[in-house]
Formats: sequence, C-alpha cells, structure tokens
Amino acid sequence: MFSRILIANRGEIAVRIIRTCRRLGIETVAVFSEADRDSLHVRLADAAVCIGPAPSNRSYLHIPSIISAAEITDVDAIHPGFGFLSENGHFADVCRSLDIAFIGPTSQSMAKMADKSGARNMAKESGVPVCPGSEGVIGSDEEGLQLARDIGYPVIVKASAGGGGRGIRVAHNDVSLRSGMQQARAEAEAAFGDGSLYIEKFIEHPRHIEIQVVCDEHGNMIHLGERDCTTQRRHQKLIEESPSPAIDKYTRRAMGDAALRLCKAAGYTNVGTVEFLYEKGQYYFMEMNTRIQVEHPVTEMVTGLDIVEEQIRIASGEKLRYRQKDIVANGHAMEFRINAEDPARNFAPCPGKINMYAPPQGENIRVDSFVYSGYKIPPNYDSMLAKLIVHGKDRTDTIARARRALAEFILDGVKTTIPFHLTMLDNSRFVNHDFDINFVDEQMKL
Repeated sequence: MFSRILIANRGEIAVRIIRTCRRLGIETVAVFSEADRDSLHVRLADAAVCIGPAPSNRSYLHIPSIISAAEITDVDAIHPGFGFLSENGHFADVCRSLDIAFIGPTSQSMAKMADKSGARNMAKESGVPVCPGSEGVIGSDEEGLQLARDIGYPVIVKASAGGGGRGIRVAHNDVSLRSGMQQARAEAEAAFGDGSLYIEKFIEHPRHIEIQVVCDEHGNMIHLGERDCTTQRRHQKLIEESPSPAIDKYTRRAMGDAALRLCKAAGYTNVGTVEFLYEKGQYYFMEMNTRIQVEHPVTEMVTGLDIVEEQIRIASGEKLRYRQKDIVANGHAMEFRINAEDPARNFAPCPGKINMYAPPQGENIRVDSFVYSGYKIPPNYDSMLAKLIVHGKDRTDTIARARRALAEFILDGVKTTIPFHLTMLDNSRFVNHDFDINFVDEQMKL
C-alpha cells in the first residue's frame, strides 16, 4: 500500500479521495491554483503545493508543475480524479517513468478508448453490439453522405477524439449532414486537435446506461452493475441512479459481460465505465471512460464498495478482493449534481460567494462537496459545487428521501440546480421512469 498520494485535481473529487486515503492511513498532498488557495481540499490534505495561477493550462493541466510538486513531497503515487489530466496518457507515462504510480489505466488502454472510432471497432470485434455506421473514420464528406443514405437517416456525426458532448451533430437529411460534418470537424479540431469523424445510425429515444468495471493487473475483472444516466441536458448528466429502472436482470448480465469482454480486449486495468445506449430491449456500445466517473457514488451506495479504495489497491499491485458472485446490489440510489447554475436562465453559470451552506443530514444521505459558508466560487472551473447521493430500499423510497434532502439543502448566495431537481422529482414521467435521453430538453421547452 502507498504511504503518500498526490491528488492532481481540485474540488469535491479531491476531498472525496482525501477521505478514503485518510481511512486507509495514507498521507495526501493537495495541489492548488492561486484561485483555490482557500479551497477545502487544501485544508484537509496533509500537505499542499501551489502549482500556478487560476487558468487550468497553467495549473491543473500543467504537467511539469504537478510533477515538481510530486517530487518535492516525495509521493508514491498520483491520483488524477476525473477531468483535467485523468485521461492523459502522456501524464500517466511521465508518472511511471519517474517511479510514481499512476492510479488509473495504462496509456495504451487510454489511447485505445480515446480513439472513439477504434474503440467502436474493438467492441464490434469483441461481440459487443454497436450501432450501424462507419467501419472507421470517414475520409470525405461525400463518403459520409453515401454512408448516411445507405444506413438511413437520422444519423449522428461524432468526433473520433471527442468527449464531453463536443464534436457531435445529428442530421436528418443530406443538407443538415453536410453542415453538421463541417461544424463537428471544426469543433473537434479546436477542442482536441483532431478533426476526424465517424458516423452512426442515430438512436432517437434511448436511455443512457453505463457499466462500472474494476480490473486488476493480474487478469481479474468484475463489473459493479449499471448506472442509469438518462436524465441529462445537452449531453451533460444531471441525475444518475442505480440500478436502472429500465432494464431487467438478463439485460443487466448481458451488458456487464459485454463490458468485460471489451476490457479484456483492451488489456484494461483499474476502474472504468463502459457506456451504452439502450432502446426497446437492445443495447449499443457508445464509448468507454478510462477514469473514475462523477457519478460513482451511486454504485458505492448500492454495492457497499469504496471505488477509490479499489483504484488505490489495484494501482499498488493488489489482486481484486471480490469475485463477480460477491457483487450484490442493495436497494436503490440516486445522485443529484448541485451546480452553481441558474436553470431559469438556460443554466447560466453563477459564480459568487456562498453566504450560508448547510447540507442535509440523515440516514442514507451522503453529500460530496468542497464548499462552506463564506466560500467564493471562482469563475475559472466547472460549476459543480456538490453531489447529493440518496439511498433507499427501492426507487420510490429513494425519491421520497431525495425530496426531503433537497428541500433541506441550504446553499444561499448563488443560484443552483436544486430547484430544478425538485421539479424533476415532482414530474410524473420521471417518477414513473417513462422518459428517454430527450426528456429534460423537451421539458425545458414547455
């Protein structure tokens, strides 16, 4: 087991990692930008190092500064959290070249999954269902147009190097596809430095289902069931839950087996998430995220496992302590992302000062956060302030507990998404899980 870990991240995920490390008796080193000098993760860590000014490219994305902080504090390992450098293969290689363990997969696995077109082909070769579409990246707009005509509209254009909902366009005819390819290519080149695209048949009313996988360095691998991330807006997740109310135990088992076949083909280690679209009893591979997910707490609540602990143990060379038959889901859990955004103004960011912060308390209530009364939210980073995770005996019980917890959540001084979540919990379609991935966008238009 490691004795000291540097956390190359900020916010609630840094605090969450510190808490697991403290329970395991591992010292932690926080890194922070000048904008985060008063952040909670800085206060909670055993040591803290300033790595630069507020802009991410001069702090949390600046590899030399993070490596320097790791060397002067003599850490054994670096945990990247999510976002920032968490899926940067070069960063993982730099860590390992300096005998600093990287708590995540290898750069080779990252590269295989980062190439969305290549990952799609690997899934297909592994017997994992994929949507009809291009066998690789499309060579020209004319090739894309001919393919779309062959598989039938609507289609979706995706950036091969994409992520975070960028480089994606839906087309319903030749005219919209031609402009969609141009827009997606330009967006992908600006965001990822790679404008290559591929095309798939567009599934119009799917649910978004993801499988949590855990794989050690000795060839052992398990999945921890699924999370339903269908409640999202413009490809950004808002509410996640486990288990999914939309799939049965046979589909769950099949999706889990498919996710593990893909992991085996990729030589994957550590934790990750294989994401699928699900519609009318059929599921299709979408992508794999080679890091811990924002929504991992819902899986922790129903399985009783600490996924960060599993990451640390695997990176230190340990074998998995569980077999697939040991994983049993208990009850139902939901996670609500509490963002500093104003839903009434198209979810516009609302940085500012938090005058009063008092999270809800009680049985089966968990809040992952990094803010406190008097905290000033910097405008430089993601708007997420907290995650409310609620666990109940079933989905109905969880919704009832969530209503109470959200109503008691005090976060004054800035606009947040709490009112939006309360509205969702009073929506009959949400309560009866009669919705798909278009649900929130449709509701926002009413």
